[in-house]
This record gives sequence, structure tokens and C-alpha cells, in this order.
Amino acid sequence: MDRFQYLLLMLACLAVTLPLELVLGARVYRRPGLLLTALLPVVVLFSAWDLLGIHRGHWGYNPAYVTGLQLPGSMPVEELVFFVVVPICGLLTYGAVGQVLARVRRLRHRTDVTGADAGGAASRERVGDA
Repeated sequence: MDRFQYLLLMLACLAVTLPLELVLGARVYRRPGLLLTALLPVVVLFSAWDLLGIHRGHWGYNPAYVTGLQLPGSMPVEELVFFVVVPICGLLTYGAVGQVLARVRRLRHRTDVTGADAGGAASRERVGDA
């Protein structure tokens, strides 16, 4: 089981951030073209950096915690999965925060227009007029 820890961690990251897409509407998976455009440079750049580090002997991977499946250049497949999963999780978080902030702005705008909020602009104007 230890040799699957890295992949299980990546799966857990995707599982934990999936509600950001489904519940909060992050709209990351719904726009595959934009997702690919965001992922491609990250995957290429960090894979090249990783391969260079492996080739120069700067780092390696404990065989007890990886499956043993290697890509060309001796890069564990888990590293490629990492370079895909972590940016997706970041994009999901960014998209979800954007959705939440947009909802807050809409709610504030709605209450400012109707003057229905207890401590909003309409209430301050009445107090200042008195």
C-alpha cells in the first residue's frame, strides 16, 4: 500500500476540491480548453525542471512510496500526476473564491439598491440626515 501513497494523495486532493466545482461552480472542468491552456505550460516547464534535477542527481524518489512506473528520463509517473493535479486544485480554489466573491457583490448590490439591509448605505443616510 505504501507504494500507492503518492497517487492516493493526489486522488485525495482532487476529491477534496471537487465540491468547489460541483457546489460552488468554479467552472474549471466545464472549460476543458482553458484548463488545458493553463496546464500545458506548467506541466512542460516543471517536467523539464524535474528531469534536469533527476539527471543531475539533485533529487530522487523513494521507491517505497512510488509505483515504479517511470516515464522517459526516469521520472516517476506520480510526478507527472502531481504537475497536473496541483494546478487543477489551485484553479478550482481560485475559481471558487471568484464565484463566492461575485455572489457577495451581487447580494451587497441588491441590498444597496433596495435599502433593505439594517446597517447599509440607506441606513447611514437616514442617520446622517437627522
